Order: sequence, then structure tokens, then C-alpha cells
Amino acid sequence: MCRGKTDKMTTGPTIVAEIGIVLYPDVQLAAVYGLTDLFRIAGEMSLAHGGPDARVIRVTHWRQDSEAAPVECVFDSHPGAPHRPGHLIAPPSLVMPRKMLPMHGVAAWMAERHAAGATLCSVCAGAFVLGETGLLEGRPATTHWAFAEALAKRFPAIRVETDRMVIDDGDIITAGGILAWTDLGLTLVERLLGPSVMLATARFLLVDPPGRAQRPYGGFVPRLDHGDAAILKVQHWLQATGAKDHAVPALAKRAGLEERTFLRRFRKATSLRPTEYAQQIRIAKAREALELSKRPVAQIAWEVGYGDAAAFRKLFQRVTGLSPASYRNRFGVAA
Repeated sequence: MCRGKTDKMTTGPTIVAEIGIVLYPDVQLAAVYGLTDLFRIAGEMSLAHGGPDARVIRVTHWRQDSEAAPVECVFDSHPGAPHRPGHLIAPPSLVMPRKMLPMHGVAAWMAERHAAGATLCSVCAGAFVLGETGLLEGRPATTHWAFAEALAKRFPAIRVETDRMVIDDGDIITAGGILAWTDLGLTLVERLLGPSVMLATARFLLVDPPGRAQRPYGGFVPRLDHGDAAILKVQHWLQATGAKDHAVPALAKRAGLEERTFLRRFRKATSLRPTEYAQQIRIAKAREALELSKRPVAQIAWEVGYGDAAAFRKLFQRVTGLSPASYRNRFGVAA
């Protein structure tokens, strides 16, 4: 049972996802309640677009009162159904990272939820909470520019990139800047409710939509809540390594399955073959490189795992509907 006062919704929309916001000592309450309000407003926009059968987001707050206590829900926007937060957000902190208390219990709980299919998110110094999970090792992450050195020093395996406001790495999303919770919130609204609802929410809030909201609809969002732990383990490994090695025998061995069984279960869980899944991850990384840099297309193709630049161009156009050059001309933000 979730503690705290809640208001039940009287209409009958479809709850498309549950987003959990983590409360920890010295958390920035403006971000906690701002995100809560943003997702509620997005739900109202969804209802305005789709009527009573529209999709909305369930928002919950989670807190651990002491290291020995369990992490419990203390607020629920739509109480009643069992909890299964598909996204967890670590908001900013009001104190400098060096003064942030260790949060081993919360970090362990978030890691457990990630292993069950949840996407982990952070804003600003919330990246230090995610860092304690160990799941950012070898992966890109952003935080406030003033905290970048401290984050890299405390967690040297993280690839800290502070020139980017939001880094969407599939199952882990980080946002930089103390007010970047609006960018993260709108990114999640676009992912869960669609670009039309996201843009309507941004217009109502009088804030600019995040850069990735302007991309062609249909970006790769991996299915992580299918319940197959062996396949989820492989998905996490592919995402973390950029799918550079996606040979079926190696993937099957990592999953602890016979090859035919692995292929059948992977297709059932993700709706894609391993090769197709790897292509989606690689193309997503190529899209970001085209948007955020002026590196030659051939170099980007090599970086994401394609030795044949011509074959990469054909695949990129098939997946995105644009050639790499046209995509960069349309969405590139590199000066």
C-alpha cells in the first residue's frame, strides 16, 4: 500500500506506464513536484487529444527512511493497481555532490528494478545516485558541467559528456543542469505518449521541447519489460557495448541458452532478430553522432561498427528514411 494522500482519477484513461521519482536526503523538491505536475499536464493533454480512452502516466514517489528500511511508495497519482515502475528518476540535489550522503539502499533497489526491465533516469547531481548502481560503467552520462570532474573522479568508468543536455542510451537516460528535469520529462512524455502530446505539453508550459523531439517519429525504444531475464541480460549487454559484437553463438552463450532456443526467445521478447536489434542500436548511436558532431560519415560508420560506409548509408536510409547527409542537414546542431 502506498503511503501519503492521493487523488483517484474519476475518468477511465489507460495508464500506459508508471514513472517512479526517487526521494533522497536534500533532493530538489522543485524537480520532484515539477516532474509530477508535468506528467499530470501531459495526461490532460493526452485526454484532450484522445478523449476518455487516452493514455496517461502514473506517477509514484519512493523513499527509504533509513538504510535498514525498505524503499516504499509515499505518493501515487493513480492508486490501486500493483506497482511496476517502468522508469525511475533520480532528481537533482540541493547540496553539492561532495555533501550528498551515500545511498546504497536506494541504488541497490534501483539496480534491482533495472534488472527487471525498468529504465533508469537522472537529472543533474542525480547522476551520482545512478553512479552508485554500477550500471553507468563504460557508458555515456551527463550531469551539470560544474559536477563533471567530481562525477568522473568518483566513478572513473563513466564516460562523462557534459556538452549534451540529454543522453538517451535506451535503458538509461541522463540529463544535465539543475533545471533539465523539463528536458527529461518531455523526453519521457514523447517516448510514452507520443510527439503530439509532448509538443502540446511544452507549449502549455512555455518551454522549448528537447532537441530529440524534433526527430522523425519512430526512434528505437527497446522492449525491456517482457519478463525474460536471460534475454534482458543480453539486451543490457548489447546496449552497453554498442552492439559491436552480436554474433548469435556468443549471445546465446551469454544468455545461457542453446542457440535455437535463444533465437526463439529473443524474437518473442523483442519482436526483432538479434541482427536487427543490433542494427537499431548502432543506427541510434549514428544518429546522435550525426546530430552532435561534424565527423565524416565514413568515420561515424566505422565507430558504430560498419566497415563498409556505402552499406552503412543504405542501412541508415532504410531505417530513418533519410541519407546520413540529409539527416545531418536537417537535425545537426554541431556548430
